[in-house]
Amino acid sequence: MGVFTRLKDIINSNLNSMLDAAEDPDKLIRLMIQEMEDTLVEVKANCAGAIAARKRAERAVATAESGTATWEERARLAIEKGREDLAREAIRERRRLEELRDAHAKEVSGCDEVVARYKEDIGAVEAKLVDARQRHRLLVQRHKRAKTHERTRGVIERVTRYDAVTKFDQLEQRIERMEAFQEIDPDLQKPSLEEAFAALKESDAIEEELARLKREPRRPAAN
Repeated sequence: MGVFTRLKDIINSNLNSMLDAAEDPDKLIRLMIQEMEDTLVEVKANCAGAIAARKRAERAVATAESGTATWEERARLAIEKGREDLAREAIRERRRLEELRDAHAKEVSGCDEVVARYKEDIGAVEAKLVDARQRHRLLVQRHKRAKTHERTRGVIERVTRYDAVTKFDQLEQRIERMEAFQEIDPDLQKPSLEEAFAALKESDAIEEELARLKREPRRPAAN
Protein backbone atom coordinates (compact mmCIF):
# COMPACT_ATOMS: atom_id res chain seq x y z
CA MET A 1 0.00 0.00 0.00
CA GLY A 2 1.35 3.40 -0.93
CA VAL A 3 2.02 6.36 1.33
CA PHE A 4 -0.94 8.12 -0.29
CA THR A 5 -4.15 6.39 -1.32
CA ARG A 6 -5.89 9.24 -3.16
CA LEU A 7 -4.98 12.42 -4.97
CA LYS A 8 -6.62 14.36 -2.16
CA ASP A 9 -4.23 12.75 0.33
CA ILE A 10 -1.26 14.19 -1.56
CA ILE A 11 -2.73 17.67 -1.88
CA ASN A 12 -3.77 17.83 1.78
CA SER A 13 -0.68 16.10 3.17
CA ASN A 14 1.46 17.72 5.84
CA LEU A 15 5.02 16.63 5.05
CA ASN A 16 6.42 18.05 8.28
CA SER A 17 4.19 15.99 10.56
CA MET A 18 4.67 12.84 8.46
CA LEU A 19 8.46 13.16 8.53
CA ASP A 20 8.51 13.95 12.25
CA ALA A 21 6.58 10.76 12.99
CA ALA A 22 8.60 8.56 10.63
CA GLU A 23 11.22 6.11 11.91
CA ASP A 24 13.14 6.44 8.63
CA PRO A 25 12.43 9.92 7.16
CA ASP A 26 14.72 9.40 4.18
CA LYS A 27 12.96 6.19 3.12
CA LEU A 28 9.52 7.72 3.70
CA ILE A 29 10.20 10.83 1.65
CA ARG A 30 11.59 8.73 -1.22
CA LEU A 31 8.34 6.75 -1.20
CA MET A 32 6.40 10.02 -1.16
CA ILE A 33 8.31 11.35 -4.15
CA GLN A 34 7.77 8.12 -6.10
CA GLU A 35 4.03 8.11 -5.44
CA MET A 36 3.72 11.82 -6.25
CA GLU A 37 5.52 11.27 -9.55
CA ASP A 38 3.29 8.31 -10.42
CA THR A 39 0.15 10.26 -9.49
CA LEU A 40 1.31 13.25 -11.50
CA VAL A 41 1.79 11.08 -14.60
CA GLU A 42 -1.72 9.65 -14.15
CA VAL A 43 -3.36 13.05 -13.61
CA LYS A 44 -1.58 14.53 -16.63
CA ALA A 45 -2.75 11.59 -18.74
CA ASN A 46 -6.34 12.14 -17.60
CA CYS A 47 -6.01 15.85 -18.32
CA ALA A 48 -4.72 15.11 -21.79
CA GLY A 49 -7.71 12.80 -22.36
CA ALA A 50 -10.12 15.53 -21.27
CA ILE A 51 -8.43 18.02 -23.61
CA ALA A 52 -8.74 15.56 -26.48
CA ALA A 53 -12.45 15.04 -25.68
CA ARG A 54 -12.99 18.79 -25.68
CA LYS A 55 -11.38 19.11 -29.09
CA ARG A 56 -13.61 16.34 -30.46
CA ALA A 57 -16.66 18.10 -29.02
CA GLU A 58 -15.55 21.40 -30.52
CA ARG A 59 -15.22 19.77 -33.94
CA ALA A 60 -18.68 18.24 -33.52
CA VAL A 61 -20.10 21.69 -32.68
CA ALA A 62 -18.51 23.17 -35.79
CA THR A 63 -19.85 20.31 -37.95
CA ALA A 64 -23.37 20.69 -36.53
CA GLU A 65 -23.33 24.47 -37.07
CA SER A 66 -22.24 23.97 -40.66
CA GLY A 67 -25.06 21.42 -41.19
CA THR A 68 -27.57 23.76 -39.57
CA ALA A 69 -26.68 26.53 -42.04
CA THR A 70 -26.91 24.08 -44.93
CA TRP A 71 -30.38 22.85 -44.01
CA GLU A 72 -31.52 26.42 -43.40
CA GLU A 73 -30.61 27.28 -47.00
CA ARG A 74 -32.31 24.14 -48.27
CA ALA A 75 -35.51 24.98 -46.44
CA ARG A 76 -35.54 28.43 -48.03
CA LEU A 77 -34.90 26.92 -51.47
CA ALA A 78 -37.77 24.46 -51.03
CA ILE A 79 -40.12 27.30 -50.06
CA GLU A 80 -39.07 29.29 -53.12
CA LYS A 81 -39.78 26.28 -55.32
CA GLY A 82 -43.15 25.68 -53.71
CA ARG A 83 -42.05 22.46 -52.01
CA GLU A 84 -43.28 23.02 -48.49
CA ASP A 85 -43.01 19.28 -47.78
CA LEU A 86 -39.28 19.41 -48.47
CA ALA A 87 -39.03 22.65 -46.52
CA ARG A 88 -40.61 20.94 -43.50
CA GLU A 89 -38.10 18.06 -43.72
CA ALA A 90 -35.21 20.51 -44.05
CA ILE A 91 -36.44 22.39 -40.98
CA ARG A 92 -36.66 19.13 -39.00
CA GLU A 93 -33.06 18.24 -39.96
CA ARG A 94 -31.88 21.73 -39.08
CA ARG A 95 -33.56 21.48 -35.66
CA ARG A 96 -31.98 18.06 -35.04
CA LEU A 97 -28.54 19.46 -35.84
CA GLU A 98 -29.19 22.46 -33.58
CA GLU A 99 -29.96 20.11 -30.68
CA LEU A 100 -26.84 18.10 -31.46
CA ARG A 101 -24.78 21.31 -31.62
CA ASP A 102 -26.13 22.43 -28.24
CA ALA A 103 -25.35 19.02 -26.70
CA HIS A 104 -21.77 19.12 -27.98
CA ALA A 105 -21.45 22.71 -26.76
CA LYS A 106 -22.41 21.54 -23.26
CA GLU A 107 -19.83 18.78 -23.59
CA VAL A 108 -17.19 21.38 -24.46
CA SER A 109 -18.15 23.39 -21.37
CA GLY A 110 -17.98 20.27 -19.20
CA CYS A 111 -14.57 19.35 -20.60
CA ASP A 112 -13.34 22.86 -19.86
CA GLU A 113 -14.35 22.45 -16.21
CA VAL A 114 -12.69 19.02 -15.99
CA VAL A 115 -9.49 20.28 -17.61
CA ALA A 116 -9.42 23.27 -15.24
CA ARG A 117 -9.74 20.93 -12.22
CA TYR A 118 -7.04 18.63 -13.56
CA LYS A 119 -4.69 21.56 -14.13
CA GLU A 120 -5.35 22.77 -10.58
CA ASP A 121 -4.60 19.29 -9.23
CA ILE A 122 -1.45 19.08 -11.36
CA GLY A 123 -0.24 22.41 -9.96
CA ALA A 124 -0.92 21.27 -6.39
CA VAL A 125 0.89 17.93 -6.84
CA GLU A 126 3.84 19.61 -8.57
CA ALA A 127 4.15 22.06 -5.68
CA LYS A 128 4.13 19.17 -3.20
CA LEU A 129 6.67 17.32 -5.32
CA VAL A 130 9.02 20.32 -5.40
CA ASP A 131 8.71 20.61 -1.61
CA ALA A 132 9.36 16.89 -1.13
CA ARG A 133 12.43 16.91 -3.39
CA GLN A 134 13.82 19.95 -1.57
CA ARG A 135 13.29 18.26 1.78
CA HIS A 136 14.97 15.12 0.47
CA ARG A 137 18.02 17.15 -0.61
CA LEU A 138 18.15 18.75 2.84
CA LEU A 139 17.93 15.35 4.51
CA VAL A 140 20.76 14.05 2.35
CA GLN A 141 22.89 17.10 3.15
CA ARG A 142 22.18 16.76 6.88
CA HIS A 143 23.10 13.09 6.71
CA LYS A 144 26.39 13.89 4.95
CA ARG A 145 27.21 16.60 7.48
CA ALA A 146 26.45 14.24 10.36
CA LYS A 147 28.67 11.53 8.87
CA THR A 148 31.48 14.04 8.24
CA HIS A 149 31.18 15.37 11.79
CA GLU A 150 31.23 11.82 13.15
CA ARG A 151 34.37 10.96 11.18
CA THR A 152 36.04 14.23 12.22
CA ARG A 153 35.31 13.61 15.89
CA GLY A 154 36.72 10.11 15.58
CA VAL A 155 39.93 11.44 14.06
CA ILE A 156 40.23 14.14 16.71
CA GLU A 157 39.68 11.63 19.50
CA ARG A 158 42.29 9.27 18.05
CA VAL A 159 44.80 12.09 17.58
CA THR A 160 44.12 13.40 21.07
CA ARG A 161 44.59 9.98 22.59
CA TYR A 162 47.77 9.44 20.54
CA ASP A 163 49.26 12.80 21.56
CA ALA A 164 48.50 12.19 25.21
CA VAL A 165 50.05 8.74 25.15
CA THR A 166 53.06 9.97 23.18
CA LYS A 167 53.69 12.85 25.57
CA PHE A 168 53.34 10.55 28.52
CA ASP A 169 55.81 8.08 26.98
CA GLN A 170 58.28 10.88 26.22
CA LEU A 171 58.03 12.20 29.77
CA GLU A 172 58.50 8.72 31.18
CA GLN A 173 61.56 8.12 28.97
CA ARG A 174 63.06 11.47 30.01
CA ILE A 175 62.65 10.63 33.68
CA GLU A 176 64.19 7.22 33.10
CA ARG A 177 67.22 8.83 31.39
CA MET A 178 67.63 11.27 34.27
CA GLU A 179 67.45 8.46 36.78
CA ALA A 180 69.93 6.39 34.79
CA PHE A 181 72.32 9.33 34.49
CA GLN A 182 72.28 9.82 38.25
CA GLU A 183 73.24 6.19 38.72
CA ILE A 184 76.32 6.48 36.49
CA ASP A 185 79.73 6.48 38.26
CA PRO A 186 80.85 10.10 38.66
CA ASP A 187 84.28 9.14 37.25
CA LEU A 188 82.66 8.03 34.01
CA GLN A 189 81.04 11.45 33.67
CA LYS A 190 84.51 13.13 33.44
CA PRO A 191 85.86 13.88 29.96
CA SER A 192 88.16 11.24 28.45
CA LEU A 193 91.88 11.81 27.84
CA GLU A 194 91.35 12.32 24.12
CA GLU A 195 88.61 14.82 24.82
CA ALA A 196 90.93 16.73 27.17
CA PHE A 197 93.70 16.99 24.54
CA ALA A 198 91.19 17.99 21.87
CA ALA A 199 89.99 20.79 24.14
CA LEU A 200 93.61 21.97 24.56
CA LYS A 201 94.16 22.06 20.78
CA GLU A 202 90.95 24.02 20.31
CA SER A 203 92.07 26.49 22.98
CA ASP A 204 95.47 26.95 21.23
CA ALA A 205 93.76 27.54 17.89
CA ILE A 206 91.53 30.18 19.42
CA GLU A 207 94.54 31.97 21.00
CA GLU A 208 96.39 31.96 17.68
CA GLU A 209 93.36 33.46 15.89
CA LEU A 210 93.11 36.12 18.56
CA ALA A 211 96.79 37.04 18.17
CA ARG A 212 96.41 37.28 14.38
CA LEU A 213 93.51 39.66 14.71
CA LYS A 214 95.54 41.85 17.07
CA ARG A 215 98.47 42.03 14.59
CA GLU A 216 96.38 42.98 11.55
CA PRO A 217 95.36 46.61 11.19
CA ARG A 218 91.70 47.35 11.36
CA ARG A 219 90.12 47.96 7.95
CA PRO A 220 88.08 51.15 7.53
CA ALA A 221 84.31 50.57 7.34
CA ALA A 222 82.83 50.80 3.85
CA ASN A 223 80.56 53.80 3.12
